[in-house]
Amino acid sequence: MHGEKRSLYYVGRSLSSPLRARLVERSWKVEVLEPGTVPKAGQRQLSAGILDFSSLEFPADLRYLHELLASSLTGWVAVGHREDLEDATVRGLIRDYCFDYITLPTSDDRVVDAVGHALGMVALQINTAHDARDGHPEGEMVGSCDAMLGLFRSIRKVAMTDAPVFISGESGTGKELTAVAIHERSTRRDQPFVAINCGAIPAHLLQSELFGYERGAFTGANQRKIGRVEAANGGTLFLDEIGDLPLESQASLLRFLQERKVERLGGHASTPVDVRIISATHVDMQTAMIEGRFRADLYHRLCVLQLDEPPLRARGKDIELLAKHMLDRFKKEASRKLRGFAPDAIAAIHNYGWPGNVRELINRIRRAIVMSEGQQISASDLELADYVEVAPVSLAQARESAERQAIELALLRHRGRLSDAAQELGISRVTLYRLLTAHGLRADVSTVPAQDSAA
Repeated sequence: MHGEKRSLYYVGRSLSSPLRARLVERSWKVEVLEPGTVPKAGQRQLSAGILDFSSLEFPADLRYLHELLASSLTGWVAVGHREDLEDATVRGLIRDYCFDYITLPTSDDRVVDAVGHALGMVALQINTAHDARDGHPEGEMVGSCDAMLGLFRSIRKVAMTDAPVFISGESGTGKELTAVAIHERSTRRDQPFVAINCGAIPAHLLQSELFGYERGAFTGANQRKIGRVEAANGGTLFLDEIGDLPLESQASLLRFLQERKVERLGGHASTPVDVRIISATHVDMQTAMIEGRFRADLYHRLCVLQLDEPPLRARGKDIELLAKHMLDRFKKEASRKLRGFAPDAIAAIHNYGWPGNVRELINRIRRAIVMSEGQQISASDLELADYVEVAPVSLAQARESAERQAIELALLRHRGRLSDAAQELGISRVTLYRLLTAHGLRADVSTVPAQDSAA
């Protein structure tokens, strides 16, 4: 651990001699960045960083930090006094870019250990992005756009806790892949991952699927069956499409979350079960609660930490990346050798709105692989010939489209928090409300628990 030198940036004005000595002793090569300076792109490498808010001047020194911290090659650890967190910009920088926040006073060893952990975590992020670009096998998440890299950061953060996670997003965006990624990076990775689609099982069978039954509990119950909740003991239970869970089952699930025990149908004994709950849905939960279709007390137990899956249309060049990844994955199903996508197919892939998201992309590519007759997949093979050329737009329409996309991406990055999104966009919260209305966007505000604000 103490052989090869590792790079570390210190951002601040007063790196103490004892801390510097301890870092050097632990094989860190320390470079002090004076406030207002950013390493040149060619100089950036895999590194850790200490962001010392206690020695920065507010707000002057905070203005340039977004550019510096946005580098995905550096794992940042923030240090500062508790009162530094009163500044909204500081809280946003820590939440979006830092792997840890250490309150002063603290020991030098605590800081050194934290930057070592941050370096390891950012190395995982680099590998994830490289895997996406190289097109690795089935089961891995693919993406290198800002929205997906932000999702990767959030996955790593929530994986280190045992709190319930709620994943929201449109149908077909890959919510189960996110749940699996959280499980595989958690301390429960060696235990079961059990998924149940709450919308695919008939309501009268859901209770027995969740909690199991004893022999003789009902006609046809010839032997005891362990429910999905109990089968996940020690691991993770993924409740997909939780918004479609019937009210009766909602009450039973809430009881389990409160007591952490299950009682099989037809049984009288309670069995303790230790599981981490991850749930997901495409349903607008605020509306579902207002209309009485979903219990508010259950929602707030499930939605302790919230992640938002970005829609495919908001992922920019990732769409082409995903398309090529899926072609490589499924082209063995073709009766001849395929050489990729024709130029008109690439144009159509970028022009189409993808209402079915990644699931629709996969289905169109698999169908095209089987049905195409040439050596390249064309827009017609994808049944997207109408999207090869986009109708001319006026300058006003182009501005409106760019404005809408900027708002959508800001809301995704800040998980629906309007104040933070408005600050990033450089507008007031009132102006953001007006623009949301003008563009027909829903102003869903995610509630993030206090303990997550400095995660």
